[in-house]
Amino acid sequence: MGTFIVRRLLGMTFVMFVVSVLTYLIFFKMPSGDPAVRLAGKQPTASTIEAINREWGFNDPFYVQYGNMIEKLFTGDLISYDRREDVVERIIDGAPRTFSLAIGAAIIFLILGVALGLFSAVRAGGFNDRLVTVLALIGISIPVFLLGALMNYYIGYKLDWLPAGGYVTIEEGGLWEWFKHLLMPWTALAVLFIGVYSRVVRSSVLDTINDDYVRTARAKGLSERDVLFRHVLRNSMIPVVTLWGLDFGYIIGGGAILTESVFDIQGIGSYFFESIQRLDVPPVLAVVLFGAFFIVLLNAIVDIVYAFLDPRIRLS
Repeated sequence: MGTFIVRRLLGMTFVMFVVSVLTYLIFFKMPSGDPAVRLAGKQPTASTIEAINREWGFNDPFYVQYGNMIEKLFTGDLISYDRREDVVERIIDGAPRTFSLAIGAAIIFLILGVALGLFSAVRAGGFNDRLVTVLALIGISIPVFLLGALMNYYIGYKLDWLPAGGYVTIEEGGLWEWFKHLLMPWTALAVLFIGVYSRVVRSSVLDTINDDYVRTARAKGLSERDVLFRHVLRNSMIPVVTLWGLDFGYIIGGGAILTESVFDIQGIGSYFFESIQRLDVPPVLAVVLFGAFFIVLLNAIVDIVYAFLDPRIRLS
């Protein structure tokens, strides 16, 4: 297991390096004009462009430019020339909001998706199975911005059960206010994934439930509950773990932009969207690269968990 982890971490480091090089080439070496002009914002002055050329070393060899980019990203020295603010500091400020949204939604859609998928598989072919299938298809089909807007209007404004948007930190309003402000965003973001996960778990359980080792477990006298949870569900969770890691990385890397916008959460996704609208390149560069690094890191963690669940993976 230790050898597998070391090998996977080395592979992760190499992939991160390749991603950073590709990001550098896309943002600074594509034949679409002077990179200093793009970094300077919508209305750059000649003095600003000249200062950016010196600061980023655009007249130096490419490896110096690449090193400057990495240094600025990881030392917090990246500046938005359009808004005159520290980009890394702004991302760090928005990170708790985005992570609160993503972690809560990911926990909800994992638990409910697995529970509904298992429930549907146990009752395959019956009325309950068909009902869960219909609900899953409805959830998959509803756009998150539409569901979020409807929840905001009816639950937030009409019924006044929950706050209609905004974000309150635990320090500002306590745990209960923080929870109330995030409950609707969590639900709106999780509904789509619940439908997907319920179908994946159902299919995986039905593929596993008649395998030889399951029949052997039943023959040994184990209860149906033990067979289902200790043998069937554990092996059925392998594709779910992989999918969950990818989806969680997707949410952090930008998949929560619409949810943050609808509920006015002002996290990293909202900052990314605003920067694109303003043609503000440094924040876009930072969010893209940090998001890519996070996804690569999360995939490595998922692979390690995957190997723990299925020891055969360690040999590959």
